[in-house]
Amino acid sequence: MTDLPVAVIGAGPQGLAAAAHLLERGLTPLVLEQGSEPAAAVAEWGHVRLFSAWPELVDKAAARLLEPTGHVAPEKGYPTGAQWREGYLVPLADTLGDHVRYRATVTGVSRRGRDRLVDADRAEQPFVLHVTGADGTEERIEARAVIDASGTWRRPNPAGADGLPALGERAAHAAGALGYAVPDRAHPEAYAGRHTVVIGAGDSAFNAVNELTAIARDHPGTKITWAIRRAVSTNTFGGGEADELPERGALGVRAKKAVQEGTVELVTGFRTEQIDGATVIAEDGRVIEADQIVVLTGYRPDLGFLSEMRLDLDPTLEAPRNIAVQIDPNLHSCGSVSATGAKDLAQPEPDLYLVGMKSYGRAPTFLAMTGYEQVRSVVAELAGDHDAAARVELELPDTGVCGGAGVFDDPDSTKNGGCCGTPAPSEEIFTISRAPITLS
Repeated sequence: MTDLPVAVIGAGPQGLAAAAHLLERGLTPLVLEQGSEPAAAVAEWGHVRLFSAWPELVDKAAARLLEPTGHVAPEKGYPTGAQWREGYLVPLADTLGDHVRYRATVTGVSRRGRDRLVDADRAEQPFVLHVTGADGTEERIEARAVIDASGTWRRPNPAGADGLPALGERAAHAAGALGYAVPDRAHPEAYAGRHTVVIGAGDSAFNAVNELTAIARDHPGTKITWAIRRAVSTNTFGGGEADELPERGALGVRAKKAVQEGTVELVTGFRTEQIDGATVIAEDGRVIEADQIVVLTGYRPDLGFLSEMRLDLDPTLEAPRNIAVQIDPNLHSCGSVSATGAKDLAQPEPDLYLVGMKSYGRAPTFLAMTGYEQVRSVVAELAGDHDAAARVELELPDTGVCGGAGVFDDPDSTKNGGCCGTPAPSEEIFTISRAPITLS
């Protein structure tokens, strides 16, 4: 099978980096991208500024591949998604040339002549990828290994508190009253002078609150309600100054300021059950009447096209079992995550690896540099350099956040210090009434 390519699913940051590492190792990559351009998902949130600095957003093998072209990435600053694409990802894809195929949707992955049940000579058979082109044409592509870097962008978590779409959520989305993307202050039309409710509590929600706050400054009458499932705790606004990525910490600080100043109304313990038009109804009967709904509750992996693959995934996160304990927000309390490599990502199906955002399943703490370390290790393993694959070449920054399942309902669960020595909630932590209310 050595004459076959290594199939890489997805031409995002990690997929393109994987291709660069494969070329550097003398292996042939074939990157299959569903979209019509490189980093198509990044293009959809191009207005959002990353909290990782430029040096953390450029893979080393990719930089070496680009060097003969004269390309030099910026050495400082925090790009937007659009700047990241134009300043690095698009030039990288152009340099990879015919190794990247666009409008190629992977609909299934299997082994030649073997379904999931068959053991006999399974590992000796090449992978077979079923691919559909833009015109609907289907084909089979054989590969010696598969690196799935397809991400999670196309699978946003729903607003429903039980992990399923709230009643009426699909209809609201179809009608344009509900979306799953961060608003853009440069295009305020849907939000200016109107009432928007943001559902979610992570970095994307912080970005949404900050974008809407900017819109409210320029457009009087703009109203913002921010609904989160948990009670307020010391973690509500992220790690702040304790975050080792300063711009990530600053996101939460800015969102907190907007709440303190009254620009944003924070509603806690709000678990969405039903959506009627742009009206959001909680399980406890509380109602938020709005004009627009922004749902940013995280993402989940698409495992459907891997149904014939033998996977060992954590039942909670849908991430490779060996890394789940490090990234599970129910267990992982101190915000520090170790780098992961080929050994951690290996599946019962030999030479199949889930990397990038998809490797974290439903966990929210992924960084680009995590993915670059993953693909470096995975490609080294595929090339037979087991020492390099086992070597850890990355130390990840601490988020400065203590978490764990205990804060889901109880804002005082970290009052005795916890793993990070977090102090008890102070007067800066808001006490929000959970009595029945109607916000309009």
